[in-house]
Amino acid sequence: MLTTFISSHVSSIRTHSHPYRTGRHEVAVDRGERTGQPRLAPALIVLVASVNALALQGCATQPVRHPLPETRAEQAVVPGMPADVRYWGDDASAAFRDWLVVPEDQLGVCCAGLMDRSHNYLVISSGGVEGAFGAGLLVGWTAAGTRPEFQVVTGVSAGAMIAPFAFLGSAYDGSLREIYTSFVSKDLIERRGVLEALEGDSVMDTAPLRRLIDRYLGDDEIAQIAAEGRKGRKLLIGTSNLNAGRPVVWDLTKIAGSRAPNARQLIGDVILASASIPGVFPPVRISVESAGVRYDEVHVDGGVTAQLFLGPAGIDWKRVTERFRVQGLPQVYVIRNERASPKWTAVRTRLSPLFEHSISAPNQDPGGPPAWEEVAPRVPSILMRAMESMLLTRGFNDAVQIYVDNHGDELGFNLARIPDDFTLGSTEFYDRNYMQGLFERGYAMAKDGYPWLHGGLTVKE
Repeated sequence: MLTTFISSHVSSIRTHSHPYRTGRHEVAVDRGERTGQPRLAPALIVLVASVNALALQGCATQPVRHPLPETRAEQAVVPGMPADVRYWGDDASAAFRDWLVVPEDQLGVCCAGLMDRSHNYLVISSGGVEGAFGAGLLVGWTAAGTRPEFQVVTGVSAGAMIAPFAFLGSAYDGSLREIYTSFVSKDLIERRGVLEALEGDSVMDTAPLRRLIDRYLGDDEIAQIAAEGRKGRKLLIGTSNLNAGRPVVWDLTKIAGSRAPNARQLIGDVILASASIPGVFPPVRISVESAGVRYDEVHVDGGVTAQLFLGPAGIDWKRVTERFRVQGLPQVYVIRNERASPKWTAVRTRLSPLFEHSISAPNQDPGGPPAWEEVAPRVPSILMRAMESMLLTRGFNDAVQIYVDNHGDELGFNLARIPDDFTLGSTEFYDRNYMQGLFERGYAMAKDGYPWLHGGLTVKE
C-alpha cells in the first residue's frame, strides 16, 4: 500500500530531525514543520529516484523460485485447500457465489448464522499505523453496548490485522488493544543493511511481525474461525497478486474450515501479505499447484489494488437479502483508517497521480486485467510493478462513492474515519505513543456513540 506508506508510515518526517537507522548505517531525516508543507524523507527520495539505477545493481542471493506462468493462473490451487478459498477481487461472478448457489433446502444447515436475522457487514480499510483508530473504535463500540455481530468482515493491510479479531467478537478486544498499543518498531520489523536492501526485495524484514501474527492467531482462534464459517459467516482478506497486478480475495473461514495441516500457516501468510508494503516489506510467496506441478505466487499489500472492499459491482444483494430472509436493510459499516483530509496531500501531489489513486472498490477493466508480468525479486522491480498496478486497476476515490455507485438502496451505509483534529505526531515507523493516542481517540468516540456518516449526513448513533 504505497499511498498509506507515505501518509502513515512516513509520519517520521513530521516534526524535527532524528537519525533513521538502517542496519549499521545512520541517515539524518529532515522533517517538515507540522504547520508547513511536509517534505519527503531523503531516504524515500533516494528510493524512488534511484529505481532505474538500482535495476542495474548486482543480484543478491534469493531463494530459488518456480513462478506460476500466466497460462496456469486460472487452474492453480493452494495445496490441501478447496479451490474456492480465494478468487479474483474484481470478479463479481466469484464473490459470495456460494451464498447464491446453495440449494434452498440446505440454507438452514450451511448458513444458520445468516438466516432470519439482521445483517451487518464490516469493511476495514488499509492505513498502516492508522489502523490503531479502527482497533480502538471496535473496542469502544463494545463498551457502548451497540456493537453487532458481523455476518461479513473484510480487511486490507492494517484492516487485515484487525479483521480476524473483529470477526471473532468482543472477547478478542484485549488482543486488539495489545497489538495496537503495546509494541514499537523493533518488536515488529527489522531494518536491513543498506546494501542488502538495495540488492534485495525490501528495505525491512517482517519476521517479527510474522511471529506476532502466530502469537495472536493460534490453533484455538483458527478453530473458532472455522466454526463461524460453518454458520455461513465470512472473514475475507485482500492481497495483490504482483505478477497479475490484480486484487485477490481470500476466504479465511474456508481456509480454517479445511482442517488442512497448512491452514494456520496459510492464514498467517495471507494476513502478512496483505500488510506487506511493496519495496518496504518483503513480498510473501504462496505455494500453489497446477496439473500436479508446484509453483509459487508473489503477493503484496492489498492496498495496491483495493484499499478496502466488500465486493465488486454486480453482486446481487437483493437476492442475498431474499434468500436469507434478512430482517431489515443490511448495514455496511466502513472503518476508513485515514483522515477526510489526508495529512500528506502535498507529498502525494509532488509524486504525481501515482500516489493519488485510491482504489476502493475493484472492478475489472473493460479492456481486461493488467498484462501478466513476472516481477524480479528486487526493490526497483517491485516498486515499479506496484505503481503500474495502482494505475491500471480501476476504482473509486471515496468510500461514499463505493456505496452510491455499487450498492444503491440495497445496503445501508455507515462510515467512520479519523477526525481531522487528531494532531498527535509520531517519531518512528511504529510509534507506540502515536498508536496509543489514536486507539484511545477511536475508543472514546465509539464509546460515546460514534457519529457515523450516512450517505453524506452525520447522525449520532
